[in-house]
Amino acid sequence: MNLVITNPAKSNLNKLYNYYKKEVSKKLAERIKLDLLKTISLLNTHPYIGQKEESLAALNLNHRYLVNGHYKIIYRIEGDTVYITDFFDSRQNPTKIRG
Repeated sequence: MNLVITNPAKSNLNKLYNYYKKEVSKKLAERIKLDLLKTISLLNTHPYIGQKEESLAALNLNHRYLVNGHYKIIYRIEGDTVYITDFFDSRQNPTKIRG
């Protein structure tokens, strides 16, 4: 499987990193980012490991998600490519996941 992190997902990951770097510490920001990236590496060999993301079902793109800490890693599979579409803080209102 190929893994592609979409530009919106990269942007969200960078925002998350910068928030923790500013508000807590660079060390924690790096740990969270690395943990999230390590989690998505599981999708190379187990792309269907995540549950279906029901709040995005209306898009008919079969989005799935993995959970790491407070974050949902939203992704979809097309052929032999896994697209990471979002890193979503699950402490937010769930309706925000739709953009």
